[in-house]
Amino acid sequence: MQKIISYPISVIYYLCFGLCLVIFHPIQWICLNVFGYQAHKKSVDYLNFWLLRCTNLVGTTYKVTGVEGIPTGVPIIFVANHQSMYDIVTMIWYFRRFHCKFVSKKELGSGIPSVSFNLKHGGSVLIDRKDPKQAIPVIKGLSEYIEKNTRSAVIFPEGTRSKTGKPKEFAQSGLKILCKYAPSAYVVPVSINNSWKMVRYGMFPVGLGNNLTFTAHKAMAVKDYDFAELMALTEKAVVEGVNEYK
Repeated sequence: MQKIISYPISVIYYLCFGLCLVIFHPIQWICLNVFGYQAHKKSVDYLNFWLLRCTNLVGTTYKVTGVEGIPTGVPIIFVANHQSMYDIVTMIWYFRRFHCKFVSKKELGSGIPSVSFNLKHGGSVLIDRKDPKQAIPVIKGLSEYIEKNTRSAVIFPEGTRSKTGKPKEFAQSGLKILCKYAPSAYVVPVSINNSWKMVRYGMFPVGLGNNLTFTAHKAMAVKDYDFAELMALTEKAVVEGVNEYK
């Protein structure tokens, strides 16, 4: 029944969602090319604010906790499980003071209004998942960027989103590179719940009435741990905080 009800609501939702992307594409261009990074960053923040408001049309609510405990004035590496594109939209807005930059697949770097522009010009990096060797220098560059500019990187070490909410095994290579070349960074595990329910039927129709929760766990200084221990503690914190499949 929910799926049937969702069809007409989803049409309205995607019209609003798409309109936001189209409107903010030239706004981003003007902000970046006329006023610079800070203005562009603000435009991306408010794009994602309005994208979140669009999801309210399908009954989506959000609960984000632990942000106040994240260190400031240092590079941050957010490590999260991955369930849908709404993970990214939510983190850009609710974690906006940390200037989140993403490790994204190269396919997202073209053809999507606003999204592709921000990924290519906002500090995020694009990798070819079929070519692991190409990803190494790209992620290294992101590490050096957040180290130099005191910003944050977001990595989803599962590699692809979970369709059921259950976390997949974490890959180590991306996080290892980030830690190696951003030695003053803090790793912050983030557990995401219920985002997958937004796309339980695929992209259309949208799942209705979901409460998405994002929990930022205790930050860990890269310099205080050997990598194996840091990786184990990070994965443990993320997985234990994902409760919908248990």
